[in-house]
Amino acid sequence: MNVVLAEDGVLLREGLAGLLERFGFHVVAAVGDAGELLRAVAEHRPDLVVTDIRMPPGFSDEGLRAAVRLRRDDPGLAVVALSQYVQHGYAADLLASGDGRRVGYLLKDRVVDVSDFVAALRRVVDGGTVIDPEVVRRLLGRHRDPVTRLSPREREVLGLVAQGHSNAAIARILVLSEAAVVKHVGSILAKLDLPPDDSTNRRVLAVLTYLKGEGETGPQGRG
Repeated sequence: MNVVLAEDGVLLREGLAGLLERFGFHVVAAVGDAGELLRAVAEHRPDLVVTDIRMPPGFSDEGLRAAVRLRRDDPGLAVVALSQYVQHGYAADLLASGDGRRVGYLLKDRVVDVSDFVAALRRVVDGGTVIDPEVVRRLLGRHRDPVTRLSPREREVLGLVAQGHSNAAIARILVLSEAAVVKHVGSILAKLDLPPDDSTNRRVLAVLTYLKGEGETGPQGRG
């Protein structure tokens, strides 16, 4: 069973390659970015692709977009996304491709048994679908107002960000350490599904999300 493996982390990539070989898979290519993944699949025509989501150059969703492209070109290609988080924008596209067969989406931190992981890969190759329940839960909730995911304190912090305050100013207003504010802001950006991207100011996107939510509820909606 020929496999193309895509993972930007060298140690994890080599570890996964060795694991797959030990369980009878043949890793024909182990690559570190989405462009190499597309080229490797075109060259080797594998039975299975296992890919991370965040890869160079942007470390956002390059691997997942490559997987969606591969499935669009060949709906019968078995693809498993193995990642640390759920990328809403393309996750549903990947899982819906090829009539939802021969596809999987697993979260790295929730893979606790090697034999179960290998069995999941084999199920996908055999025509099945394997989706981590946490992925399902997050995708089902993606249409809700994302601001509702925030804690009261995080909403307070985001409100002050929307007013243009710096982290230092927010710390003074809320009588917190600046490190605590940084932690809250990081949590806010994660909960609002704003991936790291050097080309975009995530604080601005967070504010836009906040203001959109405020505009939809309006003064009456807040009682």
